[in-house]
Amino acid sequence: MNQLPSALDPKAGITLGKVIDLLLDAICVVDAHGRYVFVSAAFEHIFGYTPEEIIGRSMIELVHPDDRERTLRAANEIMAGQPKPHFQNRYARKDGRIVHIMWSATWSEADGMRIAVARDITELKRAELMQVALHAISEAAHSAEDLLALFRHIHLIIGKLLPARNFFVALYDGKKDELSFPYFVDEHDVAPSPSKLDSGTLSAEVIRSGQALLITPGTQVVLPEQVGPIIGRDSLDWLGVPLGTQRGIIGALVVQSYSGDVRYTEKDMALLQFVSTQVAAAIERKQTETWLQYVARHDQLTSLPNRELFHERLHTALVNARQSDQRLSVLYIDLDRFKLVNDSFGHDIGDLLLCQVAERISRCVRVSDTVGRIGGDEFVVLINGIDLPEHAMAIAEKIRAAFDSPFELAGHRLQVSSSIGIAMHPAHGSEEKQLMRHADDAMYNAKRQGGNRWLMTAEPLPQESPQISLQS
Repeated sequence: MNQLPSALDPKAGITLGKVIDLLLDAICVVDAHGRYVFVSAAFEHIFGYTPEEIIGRSMIELVHPDDRERTLRAANEIMAGQPKPHFQNRYARKDGRIVHIMWSATWSEADGMRIAVARDITELKRAELMQVALHAISEAAHSAEDLLALFRHIHLIIGKLLPARNFFVALYDGKKDELSFPYFVDEHDVAPSPSKLDSGTLSAEVIRSGQALLITPGTQVVLPEQVGPIIGRDSLDWLGVPLGTQRGIIGALVVQSYSGDVRYTEKDMALLQFVSTQVAAAIERKQTETWLQYVARHDQLTSLPNRELFHERLHTALVNARQSDQRLSVLYIDLDRFKLVNDSFGHDIGDLLLCQVAERISRCVRVSDTVGRIGGDEFVVLINGIDLPEHAMAIAEKIRAAFDSPFELAGHRLQVSSSIGIAMHPAHGSEEKQLMRHADDAMYNAKRQGGNRWLMTAEPLPQESPQISLQS
C-alpha cells in the first residue's frame, strides 16, 4: 500500500497527505532493501510512474546505469547516519528520457526506512552542462593530439549532455564528394565505408539538407525518395545534426538508440544543435592544424616525408635498433641525368616524373618502411628489420629494376635510370649522419661508375652499363 510511515504521519494524516500531493517535489520512502514503500503524487510528474506502478520496485532500477554505483554508496552512507541534503544523480523516466534529480535524504531509524525529497533539476543541469560542454569542446580543440583524440573527447562531452552510447561523426569532403565516418562507436555495426553524398543514408541527408533530423517511433518524418530504405527505423531513435562552418556543412553528429530505455526528444535535438557549432569549429581547427603539420613534414610535390620527417624516423629507428640489437638500412637514390629531363621537356614534365618515381619506389618497399624525398631528384629509403646485407641489396636491385619500364608522362615516353647507395646499421654507423653520409658516398660512387646501379658503401660492385634515353 502507498501509506506514509509513522514518522511522517502524525494525527493530521489526511491533511498532511493532501499537502504532500500538492508539492512539486516528490517524497519517496524506501525500505532497507532499497524498495519503494511510498511515493507522493508528484513522483509521477517527475519520473513518469504512478505510485501503483512503483511501489515494491527496487529504487536502483530507475537510476541511470552510470550513476548506480555512487548512488548505492550514498544510500549506505545515509543508512549509516549520514544525511545527504544535496545529492545529485540521473534517473530514466518511464518514457526513456533522462532526468537530473537533487535529493535531500535521511534515515529514519524508528521506521527502518530512507526518507527523501526529490527535485527535478534537469533544466538547470542542462544549462550548466551546456556551458561546461562549450568550454570543454574549446579546450579539446587546443589539447587534442589529433582528430581521433578530438572525436573521443567530443564523444565524452556529449555523453554528459544526453545518452550517447551509440555515437558517430560523419565528415564530408566536397572536393572528392566523399562521405566518411572517421569516428564510429556502435553496439551493433561497424563503421560504413566511404560513400557519395547521394548514397541515401540519413547522415548524408542531414549534410545535404543542412537540417537536423530526429526519427522516433512516435514521430512522422517524411524523407526524400533518395533516402532509404531505413532498416529498423521503427525500433530505434536516430538523431543527427549538421556540422556547419563559415565555409558550409562539413559533416554531421549522430546519436542513436536501439533500446526503448533511451528516447530522444526535441530538447535533445536543440541541445545537440547548440553544441554542434562549437564542435564544427573545433573539428575545422584541428583539420587545419593537421594539414599544416602534414605540409610542414611532407614534400608538397610527391607527398613523401621530407628531410626533417625522414631524419626523425631514422633517429627513432636507430634508437629501437640499438635497444633490440637489430639491423636497418638506408638507401640513397638519385636519378641519372635528371637535369636533361628538365632542360628537354620542362619542369612540368620533370615534376610528373618525380611523382611517378616516388610511386615506383614506394611499391618496392613495405608499409613499415619509409620513403622520403629530401630535395631535387634525391630520394631516401629507410628499411627496418634487415637481417642480412643481402636483403638490402635485393631491395635496392628491385628499386633499380623498377626504372626499367619507360615513364609515360603527358604524351612523352622517358627511359630514366637511377644510382643507389646502401649503408647498413651497425656495420656502417650508429648515428643518422654517419649512415646518410655513407649511403650518399656510395650513391655518388655508383653514379661515377656510370649510373643505373647500386653499391654498398665501401664495397663497389660492378653492375650494368648506364642507360638513359628520351623519346617524345
